[in-house]
Amino acid sequence: MTVIVRFAPSPTGYLHIGNARTALLNALFARREGGTFVLRYDDTDLARSKREYADAILEDLRWLGVPPDVTVRQSERFPLYADAAERLKAAGRLYAAYETAEELDYRRKRQLARGLPPVYDRAALALTDEDRARLEAEGRRPHWRFRLDHRTVAWTDLVRGESHVDCASLSDPVLIREDGTYLYTLPSVVDDIELRISHVIRGEDHVTNTAVQIQIFEALGGASPAFGHHNLLTTASGEGLSKRLGHLSLRGLREGGMEPAAVASLAVLVGSSEAVRPVADMGELARLVDFSHISRAPAKFDDGELDALNARLVHGLDYDAVRDRLAGMGIGGDEAFWLAIRTNLTRVADAATWWPVVEGPVSPVIEDAGFAATAAACLPPEPWDAATWKAWTDAVKAGTGAKGRALFMPLRQALTGLDHGPELAGLLPLIGRDRAERRLRGEVA
Repeated sequence: MTVIVRFAPSPTGYLHIGNARTALLNALFARREGGTFVLRYDDTDLARSKREYADAILEDLRWLGVPPDVTVRQSERFPLYADAAERLKAAGRLYAAYETAEELDYRRKRQLARGLPPVYDRAALALTDEDRARLEAEGRRPHWRFRLDHRTVAWTDLVRGESHVDCASLSDPVLIREDGTYLYTLPSVVDDIELRISHVIRGEDHVTNTAVQIQIFEALGGASPAFGHHNLLTTASGEGLSKRLGHLSLRGLREGGMEPAAVASLAVLVGSSEAVRPVADMGELARLVDFSHISRAPAKFDDGELDALNARLVHGLDYDAVRDRLAGMGIGGDEAFWLAIRTNLTRVADAATWWPVVEGPVSPVIEDAGFAATAAACLPPEPWDAATWKAWTDAVKAGTGAKGRALFMPLRQALTGLDHGPELAGLLPLIGRDRAERRLRGEVA
């Protein structure tokens, strides 16, 4: 079977980490199977869909490392949906209903008060041609419902295993609104048939939709794809994710300095039997996608866990991977500086914190001027390299008798103005003899 999957966001806001989970599971599955990853913009809501959001979605997918192989827009495919609707009407599966929202709400409340499920009673099916003409003369316009077969629909879910929904417990879904616009369901099925989607991988909040969509597939003469419904991500406190949580948008995470591989690793591996760990190579991450290993319980997205993953990735980045970013921040020092500081970073942007330690100016902290003077006198001649720090501190130890923290902390404070930071064996050659001597004399340098 040729694998063709789709990610179908509505361009009404920015993608968040939960959306990324769905996109990545689809794209990586397709990559592993040598298939096709389709980006389908569900933009039938012309009033709320914005080009800026569509552009941002594509930018986010590229940043994550999963650019689509094919891109389609539902707003350009309305004739397909109109044709499908007419076929369903002709088959008696799509029927006109005229109830207002208020009338439907009243009926649901009455059913609930009587202990009955709030399922649409199909009253519209009993309308005569005269009834419909009268209602339309009153100014009412119909919405169109799909008549479900009252039977159990079963499928083998890639994540959940054997699954079923009793369609007798569902209301006939509205597929077309009074104004003629389409709800999600019909265009989605039509596109899945026309694009030959082989697998629909999405969040478990769509499980009930699956039974409805399988019946629409059958009514339109299309083959149903395989379905997989993964668990959803929540915040660390258990709150559901939404587009209003800007700090968890992919744009927000990117602007916050997160590495795409860290975001992808957490989005794919959290809530599965795989240990959450940084995976820098997307091919390797694709090999870890196993739908049978995804938990049924919601998975919590923890900012702190993402920070830790990001740090582990940054610590392993080669200089070539960050060269341009460092240059863009005005940071010099080349590879030697990067290797000296990278294990102290959570984000690459944090490198800007440590460059002033090399370039200055630094306000030295000197508590014992005599110790600092002896240390200055022990500075060896240049050129300096990675061995200079040990040779110098051995000389200072011999000259002052200080050792351990009493030796190293005053040197760090004098050279950097701080009591913590990267290993000075790597920074000292970059600081250089002139600046080191001046700082040991208490000068701002």
